[in-house]
Amino acid sequence: MTEELPELRASDADRERVAEVLREAVAEGRLDMEEFEERLDATYKARTYGELAPITRDLPAAGVTPPSPVSMVKEPAESGAGDWAGRIVGGEGSSQWGVAIMSGFERKGRWTMPRRFNAFAFWGGGAIDLREADFADREVVVNCVAIMGGLDVIVPPGVEVVVRGIGIMGGFDQREEGVRGDPGAPRVIVTGFAFWGGVGVERKLTRAERLRIKEQRRQEKLERKAGRQGEREELEGRSSYQDALDMGHSATRDALDQARSVHRDAMEQHRELMREHREERRRARHEERDERRRERD
Repeated sequence: MTEELPELRASDADRERVAEVLREAVAEGRLDMEEFEERLDATYKARTYGELAPITRDLPAAGVTPPSPVSMVKEPAESGAGDWAGRIVGGEGSSQWGVAIMSGFERKGRWTMPRRFNAFAFWGGGAIDLREADFADREVVVNCVAIMGGLDVIVPPGVEVVVRGIGIMGGFDQREEGVRGDPGAPRVIVTGFAFWGGVGVERKLTRAERLRIKEQRRQEKLERKAGRQGEREELEGRSSYQDALDMGHSATRDALDQARSVHRDAMEQHRELMREHREERRRARHEERDERRRERD
């Protein structure tokens, strides 16, 4: 059974699993953008498991250490929250504080968001980027204190956001509050205090996801272009067929016109012969009448 596996046809879900590993790899710096684009293109063109397997042979599967290639063996789908279940990992979190005093800080990439993260900015700024983060719990709190400074909380699509901060001559961004989260996705509560400062909340796709969407749109554009080319070729074929029909009709009309012309000429010759015959008979009668008159005289 194992020997036959490379010949099995791959599904869209299989290709998407491989694409997800590639996106993780480019986000972690394992692949540069040129390699990522080449492998992603090969992934969406692959038709069998045998074509998919080599693409991630030197890469770890998403969330797996040490590295192991993506398994091409069909396994039953797990019930529950899907991808989000694998990102709620428990523990204490890899970082619990972010401080910016006349400076800045940034938490981004693959890190574990604790149950409570405290951020402080005074004449400075900070960013808490949760797009690629794991979560210590189903519900986490980002406590922001911004005094004459700014803090940004960036969340991925699908995460529910609740904003409970207080602003005095400052404010908390409320635009993402109330957006329904995906089943099983974590809830992020943004709270704290802003004085002459602000706390922004923004929902963004990861760079890898943007690249995937861009690649998908490129493929759709190529498919539409191929479809239009096919339609043009079909129309040209119909036009050529119509031209051939028109040429056939024209040839038929020419042949009919020629036949009619030959018929008219033949009829004209026949009428001429008939006129000559009548004239000959008339002369013969006149001669016969003259001959009888001479005999009587």
